[in-house]
Formats: sequence, C-alpha cells, structure tokens
Amino acid sequence: MIKIPATAPLTDAQQKQLADLLSSLSPDQVAWVAGHLSSTEAERNIAIIYGTESGNSEELAEQVFKTAKQKGFKPTLANMSEITPAALKDADVVLVVVSTWGDGEPPETAEAFYNALMESDISLKGVQFSVCALGDTSYDQFCQTGKEIDTQLEKLGAERIVERVDCDVDFEDSFATWADAVWQKLGSASVSTSSAASSATSGEPFGRKNPFPSEVLENLLLSGDYSKKETIHVELSLDGSGLEYEPGDVLALLPKNAADVVASIIQCTGLSSDTQVEIKGVGENSLSEALTNHLDITGLSRKVAKNWLTLSKDKSLESLLSPDSKAEWSAWTQGRQIIDLLETYPAENITAQQFVDVLRKLPPRLYSISSSPKAHPGEVHLTVGVVRYETEGKKRKGVASTYLADDSPKGSHVSVYVHPNKKFRLPEDPQTPIIMVGPGTGVAPFRAFVEERAAEQAPGESWLFFGDQHYNEDFLYQLEWQEALKNGSLTRLDVAFSRDQPEKVYVQHKLLEHASEVWEWLEKGACFYICGNASRMAKSVHETLLKIVQTQGEKSAEEAEEYVANLKNQNRYQRDVY
Repeated sequence: MIKIPATAPLTDAQQKQLADLLSSLSPDQVAWVAGHLSSTEAERNIAIIYGTESGNSEELAEQVFKTAKQKGFKPTLANMSEITPAALKDADVVLVVVSTWGDGEPPETAEAFYNALMESDISLKGVQFSVCALGDTSYDQFCQTGKEIDTQLEKLGAERIVERVDCDVDFEDSFATWADAVWQKLGSASVSTSSAASSATSGEPFGRKNPFPSEVLENLLLSGDYSKKETIHVELSLDGSGLEYEPGDVLALLPKNAADVVASIIQCTGLSSDTQVEIKGVGENSLSEALTNHLDITGLSRKVAKNWLTLSKDKSLESLLSPDSKAEWSAWTQGRQIIDLLETYPAENITAQQFVDVLRKLPPRLYSISSSPKAHPGEVHLTVGVVRYETEGKKRKGVASTYLADDSPKGSHVSVYVHPNKKFRLPEDPQTPIIMVGPGTGVAPFRAFVEERAAEQAPGESWLFFGDQHYNEDFLYQLEWQEALKNGSLTRLDVAFSRDQPEKVYVQHKLLEHASEVWEWLEKGACFYICGNASRMAKSVHETLLKIVQTQGEKSAEEAEEYVANLKNQNRYQRDVY
C-alpha cells in the first residue's frame, strides 16, 4: 500500500482512502489523476489586487503574481484603480495587498474602489480571500484600510483562507510569512516563499534589500541667509550601481540617527553603549551601533509605548494607553518623542536587549527625485527641507533631513535605492501640455520634468506654479527657471510668496487668478500635477481645481467632480503628496 505522509492535511480516514485508491491504480492512471488535479488547480482564477501610495504594495503584489505563475496558476494582477468590486465575483481566490496612508485612509488611487466596496452588497459567497495590510505603527490608524477591507470581504460572504497580516514599515518578514501561509493553503511551492523573500547574496543587485553606498557629490544650501526655512540641494552618484530611474520616481534614503540623540537615549536608560545586542535580520551590534544605524529612536507610537509599558509597568502610562484614553494619548504625544516617554515613565533594571526589543527598525525616508537622468547621467538629485524645531523644552530634528544636512558632506557616502513611482509620470506624448503645482520642496519632481523635456526637446507647453515664503530667500532654483523660460523648456512660471505682503498669497490663489487659461489648457489636453503637503496644500489646490472646472466650464458641483475624476482615470491628474 502507498504510504501518505503524516504531514498531509487529511484525516486518518481520508489518508487511508487515498492510499487504497492510489494502490489500485496503474502508473498511467496515477499520472492522469495527478495531471488532472494539477490542471484543475491551475485553472483556479486567482485575482491579485493592490492599493498603493508609495509603490510598496504594488511591488509585493507583483511578487505574489510571479510566484502564482511559477506554481502553474493563471493569475491576474490589478491596481484597485483599474477594477470595481463586482470584478471580485468572478474570482475563485482574491489576494489583497493594500497600504494605509494619512489618518487611516486608503491610497488615493484605491479610494474609489475602497468606497464602492464599503457600500457594496454583492455576494462573494464561494470566493476565498486573504489580505496583507501595509502600514506604519507610528500612526494610530495602523493598517486601517487593510483591516476594513478584510472585514468587508468576510461580510460579503467570502471565505478567509489565511488570517490578515499587518505589516509595519519593515514589512519583508511579515509579508514573507503571509505569502508562505497563502501558498501552503493554495498549493505547495517548489521554492520556499519565505526563503526567496529574505535571500540575499553578495552578488545581489543594488535595491531595497541591498542599498547602494552613494557618494555625495554636492551638498548645497538653497535657501537664503535670512530664510526661516533651511532647504538643501544634494547631488548623489549612481556610478556603478546599476540603478536607473525616471522623472517622477522617488529615492529611498537609509538615514542614521544623530550622535547627540543616541547619546541622550543611552544616558536616559543608563545602559552601556558597548553592550552587544541582537537585531533581527542584522545580527549582533553594540548598543550604540544599533541605535545609530538600525533602530527608530525618535518616532513615538502606541506600539512602542505598549512595549515600554511591559518594562516600566507604570500605572499612569497604562491608564494613558487604555482604549478609553485615545484622545488623551494623542494629545500627550504631540511634539514628543521616545526620549520623553523614557523620561516620563522610567523603567528600572532593564537590559540593553530588552530595550532594543521595544523599538522598531529605522525606516527609509522617501524623497521625490529632482533631476532627469538624461540631464545628469550617473547622478540623482534631491531637494530636501531640513526639519528643526523645539517642543517640550527640547530641540528636535528630522532624522533623515538633518542626517543629510549635518552628517553627509561632499565626499561622504549614504545608502540609497530607487523607488519607482509609476503613477507620477510625464505624458507619453511629448506634445501634451503640462501644468505643475509644487510649492516649497514640492517643486522637486518638476525640476526633473523640465530637465527631461529640455533634454528630449519636447515641444509640449509647460506651466509651473511655485510658492514659498519670501522671494529673496526662498525662490528655489530661481536661476534655473529663468534659464528654462529663455530656452523654451518652461513656457510659463507663476509664483506666490506668502509673506511678502500683508495678505497671504498661495499657489491656489495664483491658479484662480489665471482660471480661464488653466481651463483652456485642460480643455486642450493638459496634464495636471501636484506635489507637496497632502493635508493642506494639495487639498486646497484640489478644491481650487474643482472650482475652476465648475466656474470656467459652467458645470455643476457634481459635474465638476466627474470631470476631475475623468482626468484621474486618464492619468491627466496625478499627485505626489505626503
């Protein structure tokens, strides 16, 4: 009798029945049964859908798609922007990879799908599903979009085959665990998903898992001596990296924590900087090295505070973290960092290993690339607003921006990789007009756009709306824009400097001032781009765009919403907001 492995997901009775059946078949019959079952599995309709803001969810969904093909399935892959919830009814299995951004909101490109799904009453009975949610534990609404989609799919009758996994910014291990569980459920893999996802060899190309040590070619202060802001222009070498990018893409920087911030944490805990600690996925480091290179020692999240509570056992902190005190917790964390948590709710007699286990990994920082590879071969440029402020009597600073400003002079090296941003691209037709709205450092990708079109001698018109505080101090790349206007690579430039007159003037005011011309450009096919702050500037510009469409196009509010939605669907309205 053929012996069935004890690990088979069958009852004892089923194992005996299968063994009896196989023992009674000829080799040809066994081969036919195996082939039939294999083809039946392959014919299962596996729909892989993703919702992405920065590109991580798309990258992971593509990994799932490739693995499914390797296993003999015939999967489909779709951005949530390209489908409706009704399409899920045709699938046997739905695998969802979706991120959360802002205050628990879906990615912008997934918003329509998400809203439709939440309001849907379709029946998904017979559909199997699993969700991999991406998020950031520094936000209260961690992985909220994934959680809500997971709940709604079950409400609509779909069967959850693997429990949802919630991934933090260091998502590789969590994703690999989820993917491995999915493929164990759907069919054994010829290659372990977890092993494939975490493999790294000395010959691995440079990328997210193997960042490139880029030499700093230039590090220049852009803002004036009397500016209230500090903005720098950083040029990095990509020579020998094999990394390529397009205008609109993002550069991921792996920063290091400042020495004074590390010292304050070590002093507060009373631990020795030389103590050896183990960091998952990294190995052994001294405490000082771990806090400098690998761990987030500033971002104060509820998860970090809960981890710290297990060591401090402070009743006041326990009360602050209770489900009924979310508003109090949110108010207390405003302007505070991890050092404030350690000082306010101290723990005694902890070990260095216990402390590092409280913290999460230091996440990469993403910056819009401000150069065209055609204009600057072998280089990539960044435009960075340096963050410095004071709260609770302490001087604070942005981890990545001050790492670049203070600790990355010309000739030093920083670790980087390219992060594609496929939903923020110049139009394929070089004759298409473009309208770019980018105040402050939001102008970064538009410098790349203008350089790219100049290098290609693209005939399409281009119109830039730029804004900042003061003309004399904050007019970023002023000479370059003036040169671009002269040589025709930039057709129009309108600027708004908010503090140069008694009344505040912003880019949205300049858009309204030229509403009729903006409408004319849109009607002749122009693409409209926004880059910058999501909650304030981008929201105001979006509302202004709706107003222009409504007034200049003589449309109702509903018709204006539909017009702008169509711009999005045609990739003529693109946003890179944060």
